[in-house]
Amino acid sequence: MVSGPEPRLPSPLPGAVGLSHLSAYDWPAADGLCGGTPHLHLVCTEAYVVTGGRGAVQTLGPDGHRDIPLGPGTVAWFTPGTVHRMVQGGGLRVTVLMQNSGLPEAGDAVFTFPPEVLADPERYAAAATLPPGTGPGTKAAARRRRDLAVEGFLVLREALTAGDAGPYRDFQRAAARLVRAKVPRWRALWRAGALAAAERTGAQLDALETGEPAYLDDATAHRADPTRLAGYGMCGHRDEYALPGTTLPSGEE
Repeated sequence: MVSGPEPRLPSPLPGAVGLSHLSAYDWPAADGLCGGTPHLHLVCTEAYVVTGGRGAVQTLGPDGHRDIPLGPGTVAWFTPGTVHRMVQGGGLRVTVLMQNSGLPEAGDAVFTFPPEVLADPERYAAAATLPPGTGPGTKAAARRRRDLAVEGFLVLREALTAGDAGPYRDFQRAAARLVRAKVPRWRALWRAGALAAAERTGAQLDALETGEPAYLDDATAHRADPTRLAGYGMCGHRDEYALPGTTLPSGEE
């Protein structure tokens, strides 16, 4: 049972999507590649719209390991359960669109930490949570988090490449166990966001069919600028918007 008031999204973006901008990390990892923190989302599809530079997104899934090139104009998206890692190729910058706004920041993303970390919720939380702000301590914690996730990612990738999907499946199940207690809260966010947006469309179609489109009297426009620049996100430095359900401070991911 969810306690407290239901969340409200008075003016969500179209479809109640989440929105942020990322500049891929340029920190080298253990395999020599620069980039972000490998992770999956359990109920959200994520899309990259590349606005500058070049790089790749490495994915792990039932179809094995893929290395998808990214360049200006590319749109790449990955469904729930797909492990993904953004790799820097030079000036890579993307706009990120997230299904079910608010859910990723509420814990829908799980990092590819080694199994012993995933098996201990307290240890996982300590490794996954960043200090607030954008100072040196937050940077160091973000880099440690990235390196620990890459450590687990490389093991999963090696197994998949060898034809063994067992470790990848085990990671998915461990991720699901980690978030199970959060599902009631996610359900409330989904109802207030994506589900409510779809239901509003249904109500508008009903109004049009009856010839009484009173909802058009509420027509208006909105604008927003990023309210936090170069925060430490999962895949890179993240520009965020202070819009309900759109993005939350980086330390709350």
